[in-house]
Amino acid sequence: MSTTTTPPAAAGYRQSQKAGLSPGSLVHIGERRMDSPRITVIEYDDQVLTVRELPDLKEAKAQCRAHAERKTVVWINIDGVHDASFIEELGQLFSLHPLVLEDVMNVGQRPKLEDYDDCLFCVLKMLDVDDNADKVMIEQISLVLGSGFVLTFQERAGDVFEGVRDRIKHHKGKIRKMGADYLSYALIDAIVDNYFVVLENMSGLVEDVEQRLHDHPEDVAANDIHILKRELLYLRRSILPAREVMGQLARHEENELISDSVDVYFRDVHDHVLQVAESLETTREMLTSLLEIFHSTQSNRMNEIMRVLTVISTIFMPLTFIVGIYGMNFEHMPELKWDYGYFLCLGVMAVVAVVMFLYMKRTRWL
Repeated sequence: MSTTTTPPAAAGYRQSQKAGLSPGSLVHIGERRMDSPRITVIEYDDQVLTVRELPDLKEAKAQCRAHAERKTVVWINIDGVHDASFIEELGQLFSLHPLVLEDVMNVGQRPKLEDYDDCLFCVLKMLDVDDNADKVMIEQISLVLGSGFVLTFQERAGDVFEGVRDRIKHHKGKIRKMGADYLSYALIDAIVDNYFVVLENMSGLVEDVEQRLHDHPEDVAANDIHILKRELLYLRRSILPAREVMGQLARHEENELISDSVDVYFRDVHDHVLQVAESLETTREMLTSLLEIFHSTQSNRMNEIMRVLTVISTIFMPLTFIVGIYGMNFEHMPELKWDYGYFLCLGVMAVVAVVMFLYMKRTRWL
């Protein structure tokens, strides 16, 4: 199985679109992946569960909480971040800082964690293997943790959160008994767990190239290894900054939005990210070694070819010398008038060739 990693969505888009604008200006930087934003609301606690999709933002204020009398957790997922007026209106509804909205619409953000007065804002890269297209999709996801609610912003429909939704709907585990901070942990944990899936896919490709290089080196091209190195570079840019984010969350002891009981879970996610980072570095070293082995193999093949050509040239040099002598146009050459001169010359050339061959065999040149 081969794969092509999709580069970061904003890699081909100009950050200069925001040059000269004031901080907090809403400009979408990235690829438009949805015709219109889609809002999905999941509200739950230990006893109640409500799942609904809102047709537009006008109904969000009235329907975000269907159980206002209960201390429920509300998870609002937004697919599509290209509509500035929609993002601005949603920000006003939840009193989000303008810089948060600006970062949501810029899908080329580096993973980071920002602490605002009434919320935590986290940006991560979500990786998902598309088996149909045979590639890895890299997408930015923005998460806002507030008091009793979690907002997630995605570029397109489809994510790695089906396991979280299943646990909520079927009351599995402790997620329905915990607060919004545990929900944010569960979502981040799902993102990080999928890093392992992508890395396993990448490691399988590297091992396949390694096996081919061992068994049939002539079937491996340098471009095969360079493509894998480029894909791994995209993954490193997306994953490695998450170490810092998870480290901040693991040490985030003074924020009231994250309870002491959930701190240990964020530390566990931090450990997972460190494992991913170590696996990335191991895979990178393997690719570097493969490239060195490839070049060494190519060099050895070239040396073998040159050695064979050198041996052939060495054997034929004295024969060429003899032929050159008897090819000179002198009239008085004794062997020219002799009936057996031709056969003698061939015999001498054959003896010289055999002697040269045996000498090279003895000295292990062959």
